[in-house]
Amino acid sequence: MSDSLVALASMMEPLRGFVAVGRRMSITLAAADLCLTQSALSRQIQALEQRLGVRLFVRTHRAIAFTPAGARLFQSADGALQQLQDACAAIKPPAHNDQVALSASIGVTGLWLLPRLGSFQQQHPGIDLRVAANNRLQDLEREGLDLAIRYAPLAAVAPNATLLFRETIAPVAHPSLGIARVDGPADLAGHTLLEFDHPGQPWLHWESWPQAAGPSLAGAKSILRFNQYDQVIQSALAGHGIALGRLQLIEPMLRAGRLVQLPCAGPVHACEHAYWLVRAAARPRAEVGAVIDWIVGEAAAGH
Repeated sequence: MSDSLVALASMMEPLRGFVAVGRRMSITLAAADLCLTQSALSRQIQALEQRLGVRLFVRTHRAIAFTPAGARLFQSADGALQQLQDACAAIKPPAHNDQVALSASIGVTGLWLLPRLGSFQQQHPGIDLRVAANNRLQDLEREGLDLAIRYAPLAAVAPNATLLFRETIAPVAHPSLGIARVDGPADLAGHTLLEFDHPGQPWLHWESWPQAAGPSLAGAKSILRFNQYDQVIQSALAGHGIALGRLQLIEPMLRAGRLVQLPCAGPVHACEHAYWLVRAAARPRAEVGAVIDWIVGEAAAGH
């Protein structure tokens, strides 16, 4: 039997915290997203676990993972909260003329957009840019969005889409791991592999990477799988293991030496998918045009 609305009311705040942690797989990052301290968010998770009578996360000194019960709850709670967010956004009054609404996936937002927003604010202090970060494909006009960054093959993009950059994939790791090369399965043995757990993108799975053919996965120390790609990169930055890096998305981290691309025997994998900027209106207003020019310029400057 479902809990009553009265009982659910006391669980809404802990559920929001639980979903935030599940999306980031990091209490530190989720606490920052919610403007809470780590201890306050940890207490919310503990309260939810006590209320439900089950463990939701398995905690280690370096990472967290869902328990079976936690994974089941996240699947439902994440979708429900996303629907509420989308519904609230849909009924808001239309944006003022100086507001621009941009949609992008969670990974693109965290890895590519956020590090660059400071330069946008300096160049365009009068434009109010609203970023909607989620992985659901949205109808721009129906949901009041001006722009979207989409990840898709050429055959699936809209006629008025602008190519931002293509995607190449190669192993990356934190320099502290001291890995010189990854030429084949033997070089992966004994290391933890970090993987994006998305069935629709097998090219980001280690078993699909050419140099990993053979017994590489069996020889790996372990495999950590994440449901958001930015979690994969955060784990790599923490030195947890080797990730398949989307080089264009993480270019600033490579340039700064926070991650290193690991040389390998074969060429880096060029993906058929690419990143595209899609606009809702064929003739965008001036503020939207300024955002378009900025995004296109940032994409060109990074490659």
